Amino acid sequence: MSGPDIGQDDEPKILSFLCNWCSYAAADKAGTAQYEQPHQVRSIRVMCTGRLDPQFVLHAFRQGADGVVILGCHPGDCHYKEGNIHAIKRHRLLLALLRSFGIEEQRCRFEFVAAGESERYVNILTEVVAQIKTLGPMHFPKNRCDL
Repeated sequence: MSGPDIGQDDEPKILSFLCNWCSYAAADKAGTAQYEQPHQVRSIRVMCTGRLDPQFVLHAFRQGADGVVILGCHPGDCHYKEGNIHAIKRHRLLLALLRSFGIEEQRCRFEFVAAGESERYVNILTEVVAQIKTLGPMHFPKNRCDL
């Protein structure tokens, strides 16, 4: 028996990848401060956004995510020196790949969030949810190859 098909209801399904050192800390502080956070977002902690394989994002869409948000350290603040710079480059390539599959760029957002920016963290997620609601549920074109 399989679970419910993700994306069937009216609420978007959004997956976030959070840098362990900055954005995950911001998420933790947002929770501690009891900021209201969008319930449509599920988070995965990664040690560094520079280690985020684009296949993870494609897999999220394949599994029914309507949107993906990647949050990392600000440039110059990466604990792994240049990991977030690598992430920026990968994100640009990822957007081109998503376009080739007919997936709107707006469904995959990359932002910088420092550990002390818990309010910014919540604001970004809220914006992403609103944008994905505007785009509607994810539909893969029938004439495209499988992701």
